[in-house]
Amino acid sequence: MANTTYDAIIIGSGQGGGPIATDLAQAGHKTALIEREHVGGTCVNVGCTPTKTMIASARAAYVVKRAADFGVYTGPVNVDMRRVRQRKRDIVTSYRQSSEQRTEQIQNLDLLRGEASFSGPKTLTVRFTNGETRQLTANTIIIDTGDSPAIPPIDGLDTVPYLDSTSIMELDSVPEHLVVVGAGYVALEFAQMFRRFGSQVTILQRGPQILSKEDEDIASEMAKILQEDGITIRTGTSPTHVQKAAENTIHITVKSEKGEETLTASHLLLATGRRPNTRHLNLEAAGIKTDQKGYVQVNERLETNVTGVYAIGDVKGGPAFTHISYDDYRILRANLLHHGSATTRGRLVPYTIFTDPQLGRVGLSEKEAKAQNITYRVARLPMSSVSRALEVDEPRGVMKALIDPESKQILGCAILGIDGGEIMSMIEIAMMGKLPYTALKDGVFTHPTLAESLNSLFTSIE
Repeated sequence: MANTTYDAIIIGSGQGGGPIATDLAQAGHKTALIEREHVGGTCVNVGCTPTKTMIASARAAYVVKRAADFGVYTGPVNVDMRRVRQRKRDIVTSYRQSSEQRTEQIQNLDLLRGEASFSGPKTLTVRFTNGETRQLTANTIIIDTGDSPAIPPIDGLDTVPYLDSTSIMELDSVPEHLVVVGAGYVALEFAQMFRRFGSQVTILQRGPQILSKEDEDIASEMAKILQEDGITIRTGTSPTHVQKAAENTIHITVKSEKGEETLTASHLLLATGRRPNTRHLNLEAAGIKTDQKGYVQVNERLETNVTGVYAIGDVKGGPAFTHISYDDYRILRANLLHHGSATTRGRLVPYTIFTDPQLGRVGLSEKEAKAQNITYRVARLPMSSVSRALEVDEPRGVMKALIDPESKQILGCAILGIDGGEIMSMIEIAMMGKLPYTALKDGVFTHPTLAESLNSLFTSIE
């Protein structure tokens, strides 16, 4: 078995692994980037890029169906899932190929196609797609293998053709009745998407509210929006058994406080969480510690308990967002290449749920502030009071922000409304700059824009 020594080895070419491999190689370090499937990781191949592409198609169907509300009349709306799928595939392929081409052209960087596993603290065994095996060693190793859909333990699941967040994007026809198990970010995006494509959609959520990590009022407002779209939401309800009844027919036995009943669906989507892609890494051979779920444990500099071995992105647990993976890369770049001391300490973690309207969140929620005994005041504004939202007939949702009454600093916000992620980002910039909320309350913004709603939002606190 051939043995090759590198300065650095990166396992996984996601939104953190790819850039740090490039920077290390361009800085003169002999670098290996190991990828078992597709360059670009989850985001480009089965995450952000394809889902948001399909959400755009669903949005187009929704707007056309509502055209009469604007005095525009069209014929019946028909959704061609094969065309939706091909558009998604074309964009993913374009992104992936351009990323692969850039990677392959970088000097000092070897793109190795295969699966890696540890055979020692600084030693990896790589099994290539052609069956060849090679041993690699390096003083610096970075794990960026991401995570993948977790499948919940439901009796009979091995007998039915269930879907996950990857396989659902390969459907070639619109489901008659899609049952979604779970009510997190992924579940809600797909639920609304397929409702707009024309499916009957039912969401099953074990807990008392959808979006369990959000404040109750925000989750309730989101639920109202989805129900207005025709989605059935069943909270306090868990599937206990599934079975295939006939072609394109699945029986789902559910349990709630009302007892047991059986639902009939054509398709079943499982969206109950993720699990780390660490099962084949043989981390024990390197002595690398993980938590109970298998996520790699790291310190605030993203280093594992083994010196010189790092983990970035979703595989380390915590917030599983592309922009966090990319910021992990920036931390390693600063520390490994520029002798910096960057850490994750105090990092703001913004995110946007790409339902329509969007939910943009950053900083403390009211639930978190209460748990930490932090004094706060709440600024609130319904989107129905925002001129721009009314003018474009998108008045659903609410804006909410938490303020420190003494320092006047913004502690966090949740913006559920048209372009909620963009408005949240404006508030995040103010938080990064330590601006008091009064700067946004008194700021002069163009009329009529969504931005000027910040005047009214922060006036509501006084």
